[in-house]
Amino acid sequence: MSAAIAACEKGGEWDKALLIFSVMAQSKAEPHTFTCNAVISVCEKAGKWQEALQLILMMVQIGIESNTITCNTAISACEKGGKWTRALSLFAAVTQNELECNTITHNAAISACEKAGEWEKALHLLSLAQRESESNTISFTAAR
Repeated sequence: MSAAIAACEKGGEWDKALLIFSVMAQSKAEPHTFTCNAVISVCEKAGKWQEALQLILMMVQIGIESNTITCNTAISACEKGGKWTRALSLFAAVTQNELECNTITHNAAISACEKAGEWEKALHLLSLAQRESESNTISFTAAR
């Protein structure tokens, strides 16, 4: 099933990926973090931020552990959907749940703020990234 979801991701078939995932969740094949991340990534690439967030909620409800990739992809989905406040909420959840917050996490949150014209918040996130040694050229470019 994971291979089918990966094929959907490459083909931009987010609706088919969700269908496969739904069938998987209803059958005896229990979805795992890797599979969930693949479906969230399909949603992110298709601009389906709401579906990405619904998948994270479902993961919590059925006890599938999220990881840094899960959160990075969901933050990026919110950024692409122009939902900077949701992106920042996810960023806060990452730090509160003691998941690893890496350069990608920071850059996605900074970019969400930048695209929304929230430059003060972007600069604040950039300063956090610098303190945590998680900034790079992309961080500075996104914050400008």
